[in-house]
Amino acid sequence: MGVFTRRREDAPCTVVVSHRFEELSAHVRFNNGAVVYPGDEVQVLGPEIMAPYGEVVSEDRTAVIIRASAIERLWTRLTGDFEFMELCEFSFSDEVLT
Repeated sequence: MGVFTRRREDAPCTVVVSHRFEELSAHVRFNNGAVVYPGDEVQVLGPEIMAPYGEVVSEDRTAVIIRASAIERLWTRLTGDFEFMELCEFSFSDEVLT
């Protein structure tokens, strides 16, 4: 892997979408054991998956993984903590603002 070059990798995957009262989620599992690292980008190919209320839908798809360059991976590791801290600044309460 080059310092400035990105690689494209196709990976078979299974997408599971849950639309139930107990759980609203979408998960992607790579069937070839691929692992996503900091800075990588993933796009699942195909039309959107809609699960009717109360159901869980599972579909086999192909995912495109764009591997980050070495410099992008380093930058993501160095700045990732700061971006996480931005999320921590938000809070939720029952109080009504006036």
